[in-house]
Amino acid sequence: MRKLAIAILMSMPLVAGGVFAQQKTAKDNVYEELNLFDQAFERIRQDAVDPVTDAKLIGAAIAGMLSGLDPHSSFIDEAAFRASQTPANDDAVTLGLAVTIDSGQLKVISPEDGSPAAQAGIRPGDVIFTIDKEPVYDLTLSEAEQKLRGPAGSEVQLTLRRGAEKPIDLTLKREAYKLQTVVGRVEAGNIGYLRIAGFDGGTQAALAAAVQDLRQKTGSKLIGFILDLRNNSGGGFDAAVAVADAFIDKGDIVVVKGRKPASVKRVSATPGDLAKGLPLVALVNGGTAREAELVAGALQDNHRAVLLGSKTFGESSIESIIPIPGNGAIRLTTARFSTPTGRQIQGKGLEPDLAVMPLKLEQLVQGDRRREADLRGALKNTDPIASGSKPPVGSSPGATASATAPEAPPVATSDIGSVGDEQLSQAVDVLHGLALVSGRMVQ
Repeated sequence: MRKLAIAILMSMPLVAGGVFAQQKTAKDNVYEELNLFDQAFERIRQDAVDPVTDAKLIGAAIAGMLSGLDPHSSFIDEAAFRASQTPANDDAVTLGLAVTIDSGQLKVISPEDGSPAAQAGIRPGDVIFTIDKEPVYDLTLSEAEQKLRGPAGSEVQLTLRRGAEKPIDLTLKREAYKLQTVVGRVEAGNIGYLRIAGFDGGTQAALAAAVQDLRQKTGSKLIGFILDLRNNSGGGFDAAVAVADAFIDKGDIVVVKGRKPASVKRVSATPGDLAKGLPLVALVNGGTAREAELVAGALQDNHRAVLLGSKTFGESSIESIIPIPGNGAIRLTTARFSTPTGRQIQGKGLEPDLAVMPLKLEQLVQGDRRREADLRGALKNTDPIASGSKPPVGSSPGATASATAPEAPPVATSDIGSVGDEQLSQAVDVLHGLALVSGRMVQ
């Protein structure tokens, strides 16, 4: 185990806690730093008030090293890694929460539609303090996610805080559920509303089927589509690319960048537009994260949709799980993606073309809402374009340039698409205006 630690420490580009300097130093200096680690290891091993095993010391060293890189990198011990590799048809299920670590706090990015978490009313931005009455402040992201898992039918107790409100105690039952990534319906008689809640292997086919169904229900008289990406915390990268590609006939969809300049990869669209050129409005908010931001950014940069709502979460990191045979694995951020025109999403998020604050949320306290840029150790954005900037003038059809979108907590999942959904109502009005301007009222 000790040899393993030395090997890993030598291979990492950055090290937390001042144990190592950045590996721009000469090899001799690297070995000197390794010697420092060895000395500290021995002192702790011999003098700590409570005996500690070598495995625990090494695991803590690796975990500290990774946690100092960014909020998403972490060490996964052997037991947790084996559990994560268990076949999907086992008895363990999750609550349907996408979470992140913010300054030692466990924060909700978004609950999945139809999940126990969504049904319990958990919202993006909620802070989880305890899981089954045990504090979570010292847990890694992997450890917290593992604690949220459990046998189907079992209960878990959560204590969370929402904004400036008093702590909330919830008891949730873990239940198996199937995320329906695409749901379609006719809105205002001639608009296709598509709720895209996530991305998996079946999303592309489900999207095509939903569009076909909407055309049949309206007698092919649709004037446009609303793509609802609010509270969508992402999913499969390839599935998200396929969704963007479905509405973009040509041009780039996303740019993926690793550490080395030679690793830059551009993913381009294939011919064909599922909407057949009809106007699109994409709804986004602070719960729109990761691969959902990929889709929103691609649509905005390719002048294919008007983004309406509030600023997105701002996370575009791509993590790799790197197994360490017999000793677990490390979750390491190895790349991040940007929009086709090179706008960085990481730490910034995407500004909507039209900022619309949900009316029922306008009076809520705004100060506690954080995004990827606020997280401890968040990956820095090197994009020279000013934060929150949008594509060049004329980037979105019919969009009116707006001031920086106001901070707004995302709507609850249960409110999305409801009668009182102000952002959806505004999207309908925008589509009617675009249809009039384009003269394509029927297709």
